[in-house]
Order: sequence, then C-alpha cells, then structure tokens
Amino acid sequence: MNTRLEQHDPSTLTQAVVATPPVTQHTSVTHTVSLEAVRHAIREAQRFLLDRQEPDGYWMGELEGDTILESEYILLLQFLGRRDPEKFRKLTNYIRKWQHPDGYWPIYPGGPPDVSASVKAYFACKLAGYSGQEPFMRRARRAILAQGGVTRCNTFTKFYLSMFGQYDWCGVPTIPPETILLPKWFYFNIYAMSSWSRAILVPLAVMNAIKPHRPIPESAHIDELFVGGRDRRKMGLPWDKKPLTWRNVFLVVDRLLKIYDASPVKPFRRLALERSLAWLLEREEHSGGLGAIFPAMTHAIMAYKCMGLPDNHPAICRELRELAAFEIEEGDTIRLQPCISPVWDTAISINAMIDSGYPPDSESIRRAAEWLLTKQTRLKGDWAVKCPNVEPGGWYFEMENEYYPDVDDTIMVLMALYKTYCPNGEHWTEAPPHVREAMRKGLDWVFAMQNRDGGWASFDKDNNNVLFQYVPYADHNAMLDPSSADITARTLEMCSYYSIGLNDPRVQRAVEYLYREQEPDGSWFGRWGVNYLYGTWQVLRGLARIGEDMSKERIQRAVRWLRSVQNEDGGWGESCQSYDPEHPKATGPSTPSQTAWALMGLMNAGDYDSLSVRKGINFLLNGQSNEGTWEEEWFTGTGFPRVFYLRYHYYRHYFPLWALAQYHAFTTGEPPDARQEARAAAGRFANLEV
Repeated sequence: MNTRLEQHDPSTLTQAVVATPPVTQHTSVTHTVSLEAVRHAIREAQRFLLDRQEPDGYWMGELEGDTILESEYILLLQFLGRRDPEKFRKLTNYIRKWQHPDGYWPIYPGGPPDVSASVKAYFACKLAGYSGQEPFMRRARRAILAQGGVTRCNTFTKFYLSMFGQYDWCGVPTIPPETILLPKWFYFNIYAMSSWSRAILVPLAVMNAIKPHRPIPESAHIDELFVGGRDRRKMGLPWDKKPLTWRNVFLVVDRLLKIYDASPVKPFRRLALERSLAWLLEREEHSGGLGAIFPAMTHAIMAYKCMGLPDNHPAICRELRELAAFEIEEGDTIRLQPCISPVWDTAISINAMIDSGYPPDSESIRRAAEWLLTKQTRLKGDWAVKCPNVEPGGWYFEMENEYYPDVDDTIMVLMALYKTYCPNGEHWTEAPPHVREAMRKGLDWVFAMQNRDGGWASFDKDNNNVLFQYVPYADHNAMLDPSSADITARTLEMCSYYSIGLNDPRVQRAVEYLYREQEPDGSWFGRWGVNYLYGTWQVLRGLARIGEDMSKERIQRAVRWLRSVQNEDGGWGESCQSYDPEHPKATGPSTPSQTAWALMGLMNAGDYDSLSVRKGINFLLNGQSNEGTWEEEWFTGTGFPRVFYLRYHYYRHYFPLWALAQYHAFTTGEPPDARQEARAAAGRFANLEV
C-alpha cells in the first residue's frame, strides 16, 4: 500500500461544506501565455509525480468518499462484536468534521442534506457512545426530522438499521436469494444487473433471508429520528400515486415475496444459500476482497456470519484485512477509502508524463509500464457470461480484482503501453513480444465488450435491462451498466494509437452512438466524472483522435458550449449537483481538474489560441503551488450519480499536467524536452531500497 498518500487537513472539509470557497486569486490578469512558463509548470508537475512514484513503479493517490464509509465501518464492527472504543472515537471524529453547521451530512463538499448519510452518521455516533443530548447530535436530529426522518432513507440504510432492531424488516424490500438460481437467459438474473450491484446484492439477499438481529444498548436506539414517533405502519414501501406503474407492479411482487418468505415451506431456499456462499467464496479468490470495493466487502462479511462461518474463517479474515488497508489514520481521526486506484492512477500518469515530453524509455516510465503488465487479467470473470468465447485480457482498477476488469482502465492502459513501447509511432505489432501479446489480448477483449448500440460500458456487455430501474431496492441508482459517452469516446482515442480508424465498422457504430447521445446544447453527459465537462472533453478528444472532421457544426456547438460555461476567473467548474434533474450544467467554483478537461476539449476541437483557452491556461499556471501541484477540495469523480461521489487526489495533478502538455504540443508542434529531469529521476530511484 502507498504510505505517501496526499493528505489534507480534515478541518478544511468542514469549511468546504459550509460555504463555497473564494475564487482563486490570480497573480496577473494577462491574456497572453508564456510558453516558458508552461514548460516550467510541466517540469515541476513531472517532478511532483516522480517524487511520489512507488518503488514497484505504480502511482496511487488517495480515493476519498463521504462519511457513509466511516459510519458503515462502525456498524460492521458493531455487527461483529468488535467494539473498539478508541477506533470508534477516531472514526466519529472524522464523521463530525464533515457535519454541516445546520446539522446534516452531505455526500460531497458543498452538497445539500442527505438523509441516509445523516441517519447513518447519527447512529454511528450513538454506537460510539455519544448521547443524543450532545449539541451536535441535537442539530443532527433536527436536520434529519426536517428531511422526513428515517423512513426517507434509502434501502441500504434500512437494511443496516433493521439488523440492529432500529427499523422493521417489513419496510425493507425483499431480495430473495433464490434469484441466484435463475438461468442466465432469464430476464431477471444476477448477471443482468450491473457488476457492482451484483456484488452488493448477492450478500444482501443472504442477509435478507436470515434477517440477523444484533442487540445494541438502549442508549444507542434512534426512535427519536422518526417523524411523529416510531410506527410500524409508516415503514412500508411507498407506492406511486398512479396505480399502473412499474414500481407498483414490483411492490405487488414484493408483497408476494414477503408471503413466501414467511412461509415454512421454501423448497429452494437452502440450495440458494449454498449457491450464494459458493459464489461469494469463489470471488474471494484473486481479489482484494469481494469486488475490491468497500460496500461489497462489508456485506460479504455479514453474509458469511449469517451463514455460520466462524470469525477465523479465511474469507472473513481476508475481507477484514483488506478493509483495514483502506483505513487512513491522520492525527486524531480515521477515514476510509472506498477502494484503491493504482492501475487507474498509473495509466493516466504514464499518459500525462509521456505526452508532456518525459522520455518513454526512462527508467521511471518503463518500470511503471512493466508493473501495469502484471495487472492484466488471466481468468474469466463475470463479464464472460455474455462473452463466453473471449480470452481474458482486460485490466482492473485496483491492486487485485481478477473477476472485474473494466473497459475504462483497459483502454487507458493500452494507450499508456503504446506510448511507452512505440514512442516513434511504430505499429503496435512492433512492440516487444510480451507487450505485443498483452496488447493483442487487451484489444480483443475491448472489442468483444462493445454493446449492440455501438457504445461501451464499464464492466459488462449489453447490461441495460431497463425494468431493473424500478425494483424497490434500486434506489442506489446503479442497477445497470449501459453504454456511456465518456468510455466510448476514450475507446476511440485508444483506437487511434492502434491504427484503427474511421473506416472500421466498429468505430463507425461508436461515432453514431456518440452523436445520438449529444445534448441539444452541444455537450455530452459524463458518467464517470463530474459531469458534462468530463463527457464533452472526452468526446471531443476521441472524435479528434479518430479523424472526425472537427469543423462540423455539431462539434463547434460543443466548443461554443464549453466557452459559454467558463468562469470569470478563467477556469471551469461543475458541481455534483449537475446530476440532479433541472440543475444547471457546469456551474460551480473553478477546479484544476475540470479546467483541464475543458481545455483539452477545446484544443482537440481546434481551438488552442482563443481568449478562452489562454485564460484557462493562465488559470492553471497561476494556480500551481510551489510543490508543483494544484489544490482541489471539490469532488470531481463519480461513483453512482446522485448517490456516491469521489475525490481522486491525483485528478488535481495529472489532468492539469496533461492539459498543459497538449497546449504546448498544439501551439509548438512538439512536447517539451524532459531528458534532463529523467536522468535526475533515475539517480533518485537508484538510491531507493525496493
């Protein structure tokens, strides 16, 4: 694990939540750009990355989520009977730093109240020993009641509360474990839902069937969070006002399932639980925990306990060990990462470093690329259900996650490998044999994952059964993994390096998909980054790289849109609220990462000398710190839109570096020379103990 993660003072989080920070103050208002200043900024940014490269060759910044992680960790430890007062105190110290002065907890800095996050934080603090009469708890209680109280929480929160007797199981949607027995051709089967939902819901189905109960002290009860008092009749799932809706149909099904669940005769229940246990244990192998993500791992541990596995069972020990590795202790607080991102961070760092002139044959780059080669999947995962005759060849996001490679990481790695081993524009088949073979497998896997609509999704193929959006437990807004414009466009960018052009039928279908997805104002939705700035940048970059005519009116409409949403300070910013219906796009304080995205979108569309671009470049130049990096408190990464957002701590760094590199290349025709810095880096690494 990386022991040199970029940290920030937790107290700044409260400030970020309380109010919008002031606009970055520039040291000048000039609208000209100094190429020497650009080159200097690039050198300093390269040095910052090189100083943080791990001896094994990878880069890994912190991946930061909201306080739901710390709250659920406390609930997990309570479930297991592993109360650790000191750890609970440090976890709640961090939770309290995120509390808004009005009492609620948001799910991203500057965000609105979130009732589920607030209830979990309140409950976690009670389990840690805080009284409901504490001033911060009274403020929290008022805020939660103002949001409608506990009954307004999402399904996952109600699951947790029910296990501790704080909610009634009648108000929790039934997830029958028998679902795992349904054939793969059946419309409702576990492989028809997104991979992350699958990894979360299979263990939840086990817990739903067993309905565990863990007693807690009377002082930790949260009856006071129910509007009008706790009443079982108010805990049922709400029906749509219109009688004939898919939600109401599924609520009827849910009632039938509850009748079945209460029946003493359940002929397939034992088989379903056995199959679920086997499914979970199989995916424990060759992974950093189930799905290598926090929610699936915590649910898996609880499911194992429900099925009678002892505390010292290897699967439980492995999951707890991996979860502990997510902990970051800083001062008097402990926070958790939802997962780790070494493959993603390393692939983007290589791309940014090489495009900014750092020599691909340097020791630093080659070591990083060889590390990436060791992370290519060699086993068939869940993706193979719909691609059974395809050889494994994708890359995953984390340190180890063989069952769940994803297209986004794979294409970013393929670009990094090409730039490293084919630096002079050679055909990819001229790469060294072991690299060429990895490239071939990766390309074959990516094209096998193309969806029927021409686009690419993340983890699965044609994962778009729309009725899944209406099942009662779909309120985490992530039941499906459909094509997205950002991943599809990045795939086109990757194709450009591998001599796959516009005349390829697969590329033509992808381009048609992208144009179908364009918004009337010219922008594109961003699934995995916040939001329209992310999607629009990626599409413009992908279309330009693949050879599309960038003078087309549709392209220039996107250019005009990007210019129209630029902030007065020269940067660009977009709040996570842009995912909410009717919320304006691309409004928010300027951030380095989102400014870089907008700049790369404009430049790849042929605009690299406008006033907008010059102001944007100067925003980045003036915002660079003495360390060679940029500061960014805002969340610009997306997990589940409207539910879970992320702050990648290196987004603020390698994306501005990449944008400055592209500006230099577009304006001069070549990247700056970084041979001298490469030699200096080689000397530094020679002194490291590996």
